[in-house]
Amino acid sequence: MGAQAVTVIGLGPMGQAMVNAFLGEGYRVTVWNRTASKADDLVAKGAIRAATVREALGAGELVVLSLTDYAAMYALLEPVQESLAGRVIVNLSSDTPDRAREAAAWFAERGARHLTGGVQVPPSGIGDAASATFYSGPREVFDAHRRTLEVLTGADYRGADPGLAALYYQLGMDMFWTSMLSWLHALAVADANGIKAAELLPHAVATMTSMPQFLEFYTSRIDAGEHPGDVDRLAMGVASVEHVEHTARASGVDAALPAAVLDIFRRGVAAGHADSSFTSLFEVFRKGAAA
Repeated sequence: MGAQAVTVIGLGPMGQAMVNAFLGEGYRVTVWNRTASKADDLVAKGAIRAATVREALGAGELVVLSLTDYAAMYALLEPVQESLAGRVIVNLSSDTPDRAREAAAWFAERGARHLTGGVQVPPSGIGDAASATFYSGPREVFDAHRRTLEVLTGADYRGADPGLAALYYQLGMDMFWTSMLSWLHALAVADANGIKAAELLPHAVATMTSMPQFLEFYTSRIDAGEHPGDVDRLAMGVASVEHVEHTARASGVDAALPAAVLDIFRRGVAAGHADSSFTSLFEVFRKGAAA
């Protein structure tokens, strides 16, 4: 029996890491990238370079997409959509839940099956079983290819709805980018006061490391719709964020980030949550979405 086959389309840092992982496990890997030279090192390691997207699709049933977004996917696949029939498309490109659902329907209309994927690690985490990727789509398709997907990372199946993997991924990005931006802002304030990033590092790590305790404490309350002010009060939070904003401005640092946080806190107070926990802002966010 020959080696298992997989096609990888898109050879950015993530795509290249995936190809290397497959090659390391003895897979027959066909690759395609708009800039063909990005495949040179991979071909030297044993990958097969497809001359066209159509040829790449024809190399086997399982096709992994590692593209910027779904718009890039359509740009590549619409011209050769007749070649999609019978293929399993594992779409590891980043995009929104709605676009993932639309893509799944689009592929189904062309005789292909679609698995949405949300990779939770950078390229350096590919090939590590401790890493994880969210998947959603037809359970039978996921089960049939799980072993291959687990060459890349651990596989966390979220459900049949094609949008779920993208949703879980975007939820993580919501937290990641907000947290990292707060760190950069704190570094700017620190730097303005003569404190270098390396000097702040142990204190920044201590703050971030404490976060899981807060998440665990508040989660059951949020799910129960309860925001008692027994531990913290939103009104006190307003005062705290005012101090953060003032410190940034006094340091000559752009205060747009804490100002945005302060605006949200003040809206919570205006909505009647002054004596409730800061987690009452969850209700403010929910009502904003409904509006």
